[in-house]
Amino acid sequence: MATTLSGLILIVDDIPTNLDVISEALSNEGYKVAIATSGERALQQIERRPPDLILLDVMMPGIDGFETCQRLKANPKTCDIPVMFMTALADVDNKVKGLKLGAVDYVTKPFQEEEVLARVKTHLQLRLLSQNLEQQVAQKTAELRATQLQVIQREKMSALGDLVAGVAHEINNPVGFLSGNIQHALENIKDLFGLLDLVQQESANFSPAIQDKIEAIDLEYIREDLPKLVGSMREGINRIKDISISLRTFSRADSDRPIPSNIHDGINTTIMILKHRLKASDTRPEIQVIKKYGNLPQVECYAGQLNQVFMNLLANAIDALEESNPGRSYAEIKINPNQIIIKTELSEDMQQAIIRIKDNGIGMSEAVRDQIFNELFTTKEVGKGTGLGLAIVRQIIIEKHGGTITVNSELGAGTEFVITLPTQAEQTS
Repeated sequence: MATTLSGLILIVDDIPTNLDVISEALSNEGYKVAIATSGERALQQIERRPPDLILLDVMMPGIDGFETCQRLKANPKTCDIPVMFMTALADVDNKVKGLKLGAVDYVTKPFQEEEVLARVKTHLQLRLLSQNLEQQVAQKTAELRATQLQVIQREKMSALGDLVAGVAHEINNPVGFLSGNIQHALENIKDLFGLLDLVQQESANFSPAIQDKIEAIDLEYIREDLPKLVGSMREGINRIKDISISLRTFSRADSDRPIPSNIHDGINTTIMILKHRLKASDTRPEIQVIKKYGNLPQVECYAGQLNQVFMNLLANAIDALEESNPGRSYAEIKINPNQIIIKTELSEDMQQAIIRIKDNGIGMSEAVRDQIFNELFTTKEVGKGTGLGLAIVRQIIIEKHGGTITVNSELGAGTEFVITLPTQAEQTS
């Protein structure tokens, strides 16, 4: 379907007769017309209401047409507006000068009305095509960036998943060996102590050397403590098993469709992986993670990708807390400890899972807060951040899951990310 051109045309001329003639001709063709009688007034009008095309006389009092055109092209807000000179200066030098200043056309007076209308129509069409092309380029660029983010996210998750799965696999073999033999060890210890009891019953008097050895090793203490020690080893093995299961849960590959998953399991496994960053150090006490889990149902989601979201947000929270500590002593931090509060709840309509991740770290300024989800934006030092983490988080939550993510932050007071996820994924045909 053809597009009807009815753009705004500004006519700039200090002669009223010229204004009347050309404005009437343009109005009869259905164009919107504005007029200005000097370069100064033209610049003021254009600032308030940019036209789609400017018909500009050269010889005017005050600043002439050439100067007016030069100022328009020097202003980023007006540099793209096409300018047609309409003047009695017909020599080649003036035409070349006008075109070098950025004009798209140069019509000499006296002009033919049909010629001017044809040229106006042509330049408005070019203007429209240019704008459409810019929109298409912007759209394709946005689509390309989105695709790049998806590729980066997939590669990042794939690499992390392979690493974590590999670690879990390597843990499984020795843990399986220890777990399978711990019960046998306990039974053997029991048998050995039974044999010692029998020996003591059959031999009323040990030699002094044996008696001294029994006292030296404190046999009764060993009899009581050794089973406890092996039991503690069993608990440690079970803990390693839990860690291995958590690693496999974190690294699981997503299917081609969302499946019901336990959101809390994903958060817990992520916290476990980040445990080394939460522990106390020489400069600060342990970062407290406070869980306020609500009663959430299974949420239909891509669990592996959500784990990446939790990883990014929690790692950023730890970074913010560590950045808030310089200048505070160990004791001061202990009095007002670093905290991450994770709260989950179900929305009132029971259709949305709400996840809040809040820290009492350094916080963000309004300027930073407005840009954090933009790709390549980062506040971290060179080499410590790519600026892709939160852009990928936003994409996973909004585009992949149809949810929302917002941020509340105050400089010096901390940051809270609020995620909402539909409990049931939209059905696609």
